[in-house]
Amino acid sequence: MDASNKGAVAVYGAYGHTGRFIVAELLRRGWQPIACGRDAGKLAELLARFPGIEGRIADVAQPRELDRALDGTVAVINAAGPFMDTTGPVLEAAMRAGIHYFDTSAEQRAAFDVFEHYGERVREAGIVAMPSVAFYGALADLLATAALGDWPDAESIDIAVGLDSWHPTGGTRVTGARNHWRRWIVADGALSELPDPAPTRQWRFPSPLGEQEVVLLTLSEIVSIARHLRAENVRSYMNQTPLRDLRDPGTPAPVASDEHGRSAQTFVLDVQVQRNGQQRGARVQGRDIYAVSAPLIVEAMERVVAGGEGAPGARSAGEAFDARQFLSSLAPDAFSLQVEA
Repeated sequence: MDASNKGAVAVYGAYGHTGRFIVAELLRRGWQPIACGRDAGKLAELLARFPGIEGRIADVAQPRELDRALDGTVAVINAAGPFMDTTGPVLEAAMRAGIHYFDTSAEQRAAFDVFEHYGERVREAGIVAMPSVAFYGALADLLATAALGDWPDAESIDIAVGLDSWHPTGGTRVTGARNHWRRWIVADGALSELPDPAPTRQWRFPSPLGEQEVVLLTLSEIVSIARHLRAENVRSYMNQTPLRDLRDPGTPAPVASDEHGRSAQTFVLDVQVQRNGQQRGARVQGRDIYAVSAPLIVEAMERVVAGGEGAPGARSAGEAFDARQFLSSLAPDAFSLQVEA
């Protein structure tokens, strides 16, 4: 789309850590972000940081405020967690407005609700609803889809997240404290509860992480992948260092270390797919798991708004897009990409 044809996009939770990256990415691509949220003080601070953009106060408990916040926009990006609180009200408002919905949720239950509880209504509203378009969720979904390639199914899809550290945002901590829903993996072709205690294994990451112990830790990518890929088993793992950071209440929030506001944190997301004794893989490496969510979700929004990405409905990123082409369009600026398929 030409910049002259780009319109207004509402960002709910725009003053949050990830929301600020999304606002900056929209501006970089020529869109008009409408910053939305319930906290007037935080919204005012954001508008001072991004002069010229519009801010609209809206509380998820007030449908009329949400309707006013989305008025005149072509899509809404929900970056406000916990998504167990915000997904339903913001998606309901998007359906009333007839605009596309995207969010950055890592919460399995929130993503599941979009697909299973809102799917038919979303289709009837004529919009696309795409949850979990972020580092957790869409990125692993896209990598698994790209690695699978022309294979019709797989015996296993194993996903490993390697972080050199994890300085969680306040929103991450609040969500973690409140998210007590059961966690899922895919076992024998169906969603199944995460074993307790969660098993561990060794995973060889590229340098500098190298070989590390990882623990089974599943987030919204499991729900997204189960939507459209046929696999007997799908499991996600994470190395132990970031989990120790996350569990330590003294770990500080992310600190900007470059002109774009990104932290110094580095990540690897590695996917291995097996079928009939053969193995394929796909991997990305980059910096700052919160910052990388912005190009992912804005790219998805642009493609859906531009049209040609399929019929309305609740869809995952891997289901909606040509996964390899989508990932390649973001490399190498957002991350480095390697696909062996």
